[in-house]
Amino acid sequence: MMKNIVDIKNVSFHYKGSDEGLLKDVSLKVKEGETLLLCGASGSGKTTLIRLINGLIPHYYPGDLKGCVKVAGKDISKTQLYELAGIVGTVFQNPRSQFFSVDTDGEIVFGPENIGLEPSEIKKRAGLVTKEMTLENLLGRSLFELSGGEKQKIACASVSALLPEIILLDEPSSNLDWSAIDELRTAIQNWKKQGKTIVISEHRLWYLKDVIDRVIYMEDGDIAGEWQGKEFFSLSDKEIKNLKLRPVRIEEKFIAKYDEASKAGKGRKISATDESDITLKDFYFTYKRRPYLFRKKKLSQADGDILSLNIPELSVPKGAVIGVIGKNGTGKSTFLRCVCGLENECRGSIITDGAALKGKKRIGISYMVMQDVNHQLFTDSVEAEVLLSMKNEDKKRCDKILDSLGLLEYKDKHPMALSGGQKQRVAIASAIAADARLLLFDEPTSGLDYSHMVKVSELLRKLADSGRTVLVSTHDPELIELCCDYVLCINNGKAVKLEKSQFKHS
Repeated sequence: MMKNIVDIKNVSFHYKGSDEGLLKDVSLKVKEGETLLLCGASGSGKTTLIRLINGLIPHYYPGDLKGCVKVAGKDISKTQLYELAGIVGTVFQNPRSQFFSVDTDGEIVFGPENIGLEPSEIKKRAGLVTKEMTLENLLGRSLFELSGGEKQKIACASVSALLPEIILLDEPSSNLDWSAIDELRTAIQNWKKQGKTIVISEHRLWYLKDVIDRVIYMEDGDIAGEWQGKEFFSLSDKEIKNLKLRPVRIEEKFIAKYDEASKAGKGRKISATDESDITLKDFYFTYKRRPYLFRKKKLSQADGDILSLNIPELSVPKGAVIGVIGKNGTGKSTFLRCVCGLENECRGSIITDGAALKGKKRIGISYMVMQDVNHQLFTDSVEAEVLLSMKNEDKKRCDKILDSLGLLEYKDKHPMALSGGQKQRVAIASAIAADARLLLFDEPTSGLDYSHMVKVSELLRKLADSGRTVLVSTHDPELIELCCDYVLCINNGKAVKLEKSQFKHS
């Protein structure tokens, strides 16, 4: 009979100075070798449970903790974090927060090196993890040049190299494309075969249906439901939606069809004379820096061998929601960053209403919500964050925007004290408040539950219906189905296809 490796007894907790992640007399046992799914709406307490198991609560996140947490027989409150390094490994929602190196090879072996393993053992583990997770194409790369999904894969590899007994995954698929999710599922299955205990906090559920042994449903800091894996994944779509969870079948239903739709050469191409009235011209950018003796040479299409973005001209429909798709690392985020002016060396122009806008004028008409929203949260309250984006402060309009995103009750909270999904919504609120004509969203629904995804889709539609043009990079077919008018496929830095969405939004 398998013994319990995690034992949480009557635990109540809330963070110091905040009610975020409030837990209410929670008890939970996890058996050795069990694969457990934690699900629930954003802010329901899933991440707080993860932090209890890996010891970040109470050793890193202070607060009022009552009850007892034991992991592998150790009382967490009396066990230092370094003592848990070989027992518990965690892949966080934001992989950047756990990187210690500047290159992929160094990051993969950082853990084994840090605990003093022999060089031969370190090399052996690196080779094993690289093969298991098919990371060959990511070796020898700078972490700063990787896409969000690629960073997530390296974070998984660095944890796996420590060979921990327990592996914790906090929204591991949120930044991954569909093929990368298949690789993640394979990694989880391999860990499962090795007898690892795995706890996964997730909003995306479809890829886990044949992996999970037991499901714990969190609501308002309490365990509100529990199912065996097969029982949970047999629930109807209506029952799943009533729990404010993403559907367990909708992604499977559309992925094959949508993958086909994204391929170049299929469907009707939208030309510059066919209802398109925003044109992006001469968008060239490279991450490969070149030395210049006298003056910097302007990039052009002729530099194709080094270009990370190579779009000589692209026309998109005004007043539409355009889903930007493509595999991890193919250039979606680079495209958005260049359009909104975050990459200074990309000197392209935006032609709209008969005027060609460059430099600051181009920046002035666009606003981007980044994939890692922590980079654009600056103030000490949610309200101040939204007001900062307005040309003229309007607190009534601010309240209306926050209320539409379910954030009004948090208006006086510090943005960094919110959950990942709540931070994402704060950034979206700032984008709406900026009142820009061209709005860009980089994976706006990663980390969001289904009900908030629906709210985001409704807001994107309202923005487009008001005359704004919305470019949204996404891996979520649910979001495309809900609100996208067109689909733009980016492949190796090139815009290879722009076509009407095959899905009718409501």
